[in-house]
Amino acid sequence: MAQLKTLIDTVPRFWRDDRLPFIEARYLPEGRSDSYDRHAHATFCIGAIIAGASNFFMAGVQHLAHAGELVIINPGQVHICKPVDDLPWAFCMLYVDANWLAALQTELGQVRKPEFQAYTSAVSGNIFLYEGLLDLYQTLIDSEAELLSKQGNVIQYFSEVHKHLQSAPAELQLENARLKLAADFIHEHCTQDLSLDDISAHAGLSTSYLFRAFRKQYDMTPHAYLINRRVQYAQEKLRQGATIADAALEAGFADQAHFQRVFKRLLAATPGQYQA
Repeated sequence: MAQLKTLIDTVPRFWRDDRLPFIEARYLPEGRSDSYDRHAHATFCIGAIIAGASNFFMAGVQHLAHAGELVIINPGQVHICKPVDDLPWAFCMLYVDANWLAALQTELGQVRKPEFQAYTSAVSGNIFLYEGLLDLYQTLIDSEAELLSKQGNVIQYFSEVHKHLQSAPAELQLENARLKLAADFIHEHCTQDLSLDDISAHAGLSTSYLFRAFRKQYDMTPHAYLINRRVQYAQEKLRQGATIADAALEAGFADQAHFQRVFKRLLAATPGQYQA
């Protein structure tokens, strides 16, 4: 087997650029205890396992991703990630705005509504996409690379992603309309002190049915979904330059210490590390 492409960078980092607001990156050159509790992203996530291996659980299925493989996580997919047997692992992950990617999918010939179309693969051994992701990351973090070059590379890479990954059948992408109303309500009011009564009244469901059906649909209780969304909201505030204390307060957390614990548990990084 040919030697896998690696990255020269030895420093863990989060990367973002205000000129490219639709994409972020995270690089971890060596992690051993970096585990991610049950969570979901509003973005489309695609990552390269550079060394070691990762166990991740999604939709009730355990997947194993080795060095040289990609993990693919659609927006909203609940998952848990951890290294195998607490051994060192390294990865490079890209987080892409779902609306931006949906627009690209449409331009590439998607005949459906201009909404994000999920992909079926959870793990891919496509070496072309694997090496392309690492090349794109190095272009993104290159301070000497021009913006036009970065923009072109992002479009080119995700055009190839759409070409090489299989889209999920339409019937697998449908959601219960009333449960989606409930999820959207939580999303829009995540900073408030919500109750099951608030959510069920908006969705037109009984509280007991809402709790059972929501957990089955989203693999999270309504409360866990709310906390996950609050972390996403706080991430947005941190990206905009808010202090950690302000981000915690605006997102609806009772105090900064609680926010720090939840952020670390879901994202395997502190708010300070993410902000830096």
